[in-house]
Amino acid sequence: MEALRTKTSTAAPRALRASPPRPKEDRHFVTALARGLEVLACFRSGDRALGNQDIAERCRLPKSTVSRLTATLTRLGYLVQQEDGGKYRLGNATLALGSTMLARMDVRPLARPLMQELADFSRAMVSLGTRDRLSMIYVENCRSSAALTLSLDIGSRIPLAMTAMGRAYLVAVSERERQQVLDRVHELDASRSADAARSLARATEDYRTLGVTTSFGEWQHDVNAIARPFHPGGGRPPMAINCGGPAFNLSKDFLLGEVRPRLIELTQRLESLLSR
Repeated sequence: MEALRTKTSTAAPRALRASPPRPKEDRHFVTALARGLEVLACFRSGDRALGNQDIAERCRLPKSTVSRLTATLTRLGYLVQQEDGGKYRLGNATLALGSTMLARMDVRPLARPLMQELADFSRAMVSLGTRDRLSMIYVENCRSSAALTLSLDIGSRIPLAMTAMGRAYLVAVSERERQQVLDRVHELDASRSADAARSLARATEDYRTLGVTTSFGEWQHDVNAIARPFHPGGGRPPMAINCGGPAFNLSKDFLLGEVRPRLIELTQRLESLLSR
């Protein structure tokens, strides 16, 4: 639901080291399978279709490798090749996997009425998300009847380290997992790692003092949002719920003063329902 281009605070968690050494070869790790899954994961909610060159750039793979992967995934129904131009879109086999995952999320029907109540109060959008690598994925959305809300839908991805929702997830996990995220950011783009570390440090302080994490015009300058994590139980990783919208319609003062206590209460009620 929100957006962010990070403007950072000052203190950072444990200093980032140079890129960690690559792990020893794991005989149980199937590289070809991993690359195929990376190809599927590189499609974003706003993409109509991607060509092999687009996929190669996103996955950082040789175009020749991508060509073989897309041909295989097309034969299996996970991709569909367009007749004009040869680009690819996600196929029905991918949809079936996502639908199965969503159907097993017992948290969604419990969260939806609580989220809708908050969306109506805030005249904004309230979303439920879970982590996938360096992104948070929306698995549920509730909008108010306001004319102007955010246009992100179920399946949309937002940055993990740079959004209120992603920050909420990170403050709820172990120090080890947080450092793994920072190491991965550093490995992919060393120029972003210091910003990500400072962003996480500020999120930790926000959560300690406010009970929520925030993003006020940091991903997209015209979007404000707050978020809070919760634990769905059953040994599952934490999830997060955010509330956000256009900054001109959703001020920082309103979010912190009026929406924040309701968001905290929402997650507490949800954890109580899930624990029964």
